[in-house]
Amino acid sequence: MSILLYLSDMIIPLLIFCIVGTGILKKKNVYDDFVKGAKDGMRTVAGILPTLIGLMVGVGVLRSSGFFDFLSQKLSYITNLIDFPASLVPLTIVKMFSSSAATGLLLDVFKEYGTDSYIGLIASIMLSCTETIFYTMSVYFLAAKVTKTRWTLKGALISTFASIVASVVLASFMSRA
Repeated sequence: MSILLYLSDMIIPLLIFCIVGTGILKKKNVYDDFVKGAKDGMRTVAGILPTLIGLMVGVGVLRSSGFFDFLSQKLSYITNLIDFPASLVPLTIVKMFSSSAATGLLLDVFKEYGTDSYIGLIASIMLSCTETIFYTMSVYFLAAKVTKTRWTLKGALISTFASIVASVVLASFMSRA
């Protein structure tokens, strides 16, 4: 076990050493390549920053306005039929837009219901197996200049729905065990 801990501590410095060593062996100017890559990265960040800010502000406004609580209340009848807690509806929606905002909501769920509760288990599993669909699509498609998303959104929504179903099934199984 101690050898694994040692290897995990050494992997990043070893990787950096290998990259720099390979660059030197191929007679490349490693520092100039690094600076060029950093400049390209900053251009990418500057290009996607408005999209990120828009997503964060939108989620913040919906959360602060009470819209998510209203939506949870209105959908509670449907969610009760499928054994999905209505209090997790905001978490489900927010996760599609922002992982950090969803983590904040997850912490609120943990404070209210506990980490080992049925709702806490569903929330934990759901956040682990779903993706920030709209964030990922907007940021990466914008960076790659993709304009036709084709089936991406439909596939991602189907995958998210399957993940939510799986989280309910798994949490039900785990809470009975």
